[in-house]
Amino acid sequence: MYMPPLSSVLQAVPRAMVTGYTPLENTKFILNGTGVAGLFGGEEAVSSIALVHVFEGRKWFGWYNSPGSYIMGMRFNLATLFEYNGRKGPKFRAVHSGTTFQETGHLAALFMKECTEAQPIRIKGRETQPVSVTIANLDHIPPYEKCPTVYRRRAPLYASIPILVSMGTCAACGWYHDWFSFAVILFGIIVSGISCRVIGSGTFRFTHPEPAPGSPPGDGILGCDEGVVLLKGEEGAVNAVTRGKFSLLFKCKDARRSVRLIRMCSVILVIQAIAQLILVPQSSPFGQLMFVVSVAVSWLYNLWLWSIDKEKVQRDILMDTLGRPRLPKYILGTRTSMVIFVLLALELDNPEDVMNFLLPPNTTAWRIWKAAVIKRLRNNEKLSLDASEWDDSSLSDQDRRMLETLSKDAHDAYEGFQQHRRQIIPHSKMQ
Repeated sequence: MYMPPLSSVLQAVPRAMVTGYTPLENTKFILNGTGVAGLFGGEEAVSSIALVHVFEGRKWFGWYNSPGSYIMGMRFNLATLFEYNGRKGPKFRAVHSGTTFQETGHLAALFMKECTEAQPIRIKGRETQPVSVTIANLDHIPPYEKCPTVYRRRAPLYASIPILVSMGTCAACGWYHDWFSFAVILFGIIVSGISCRVIGSGTFRFTHPEPAPGSPPGDGILGCDEGVVLLKGEEGAVNAVTRGKFSLLFKCKDARRSVRLIRMCSVILVIQAIAQLILVPQSSPFGQLMFVVSVAVSWLYNLWLWSIDKEKVQRDILMDTLGRPRLPKYILGTRTSMVIFVLLALELDNPEDVMNFLLPPNTTAWRIWKAAVIKRLRNNEKLSLDASEWDDSSLSDQDRRMLETLSKDAHDAYEGFQQHRRQIIPHSKMQ
């Protein structure tokens, strides 16, 4: 038995809901609304609604006929829609307590990226594999729970364009009695507005754990082989980076109600896509044109929101929460000089554990050099080592040459630190 294609059946249905004269009524073409309505612009639409919490007032400006309803419906859940805790941060070691986190969270990764983009100052010395050191003096302890917001004046202004176009095209379809297109555009406006409002009802917040009373300073080393960041400050300030989180809080008497509302939005978004698929081909050419115009303008607005770097927005929120700390960054030519620079910046009373953590080698030559450096650091003495420091007949010529090289690295790091000491440590113990 022959079954005609669905598109032919739909096109053959009389346009009973198009009752009056419409422009372009003698045109023979019929637009296919399938791809435009359900799939076109889906990623941009998802991106636009994912920014609803970080732009002040954004949740009130979703009343336009947004494309990509099918893709939005499939992804309309808190687990995949937002990316507030999806990244893993680098290793962190607290230098006073000795606590080590093999990996940190999303905010530590954002902070590391912020440090990566800082302009470095190069320290003179031997170069093998340059390593960066960023000094983050965290003087501000953020509230343990805060609801930050990024305000952009252009967002409401630009949102008015797709809203006015969607309402205008909807009114035009009604004026010419094209009720198919009128219903589809109006339904799209309502669905998009409700979805934006439901998701926007959640509160974007920052939280971090409160330290125990009497906790030591939270100074620590965050980073990897390519570069390290020294977090210096109270335990509460450092916790904001290493253990802080972004999250959404839906204030509702019944927590299940929020879940039901989100699921409802997911369902009606898919229904919107199906309605567009069925009704748009049955409308007049003018109605189809109005539908495409509303969708195209809305897509351009979503595209603008999609072009905004969401990671950069989150980084800006984090830096504002931390009080915009200065991030002086230095490049040292070798890992040895980097370790010396870090130990000088930390001003530890007992630097031995941190040195062994950063420089594991434990041969005879390395032990002699480490002991000499640690002794001078404890006594706040200048790091100018000479051959008398390793007067040991058991050392080979190769060991002596290596000690001379390591001593030169330590001296270069010391000189570089002294040159920038005021920017790194306002009140240094070093003389």
